[in-house]
Amino acid sequence: MKKIQVFDPPMCCPTGVCGPDVDPTLPWFAGVLSQLAEAGVDVERYNLAQEPMAFVRNAAVKALLDQHGTEALPAILIDGEIVCQGAYPDKAVAATWIATATQPAQA
Repeated sequence: MKKIQVFDPPMCCPTGVCGPDVDPTLPWFAGVLSQLAEAGVDVERYNLAQEPMAFVRNAAVKALLDQHGTEALPAILIDGEIVCQGAYPDKAVAATWIATATQPAQA
């Protein structure tokens, strides 16, 4: 895994960790992304409310939105391939991503 891109639904701030009713998944997932970044993965995160052009520029995400609307968000791409849509990954999936990112490269 070299790059992960997260295309979030519209939220009040970049991480969604604001306001009186914070979804507990959001701070947990922000921690997952931090661990991936620390492991050397290029992490990009876009919020539809703040960076709509990023959604238009990515052909896969644009096609997903054209077909399913914002219900398809969040959309998560790893190395350009959509691996999650409509929900954040569960802890088992995230643990696999972290394990993959932190294992030494094979020669």
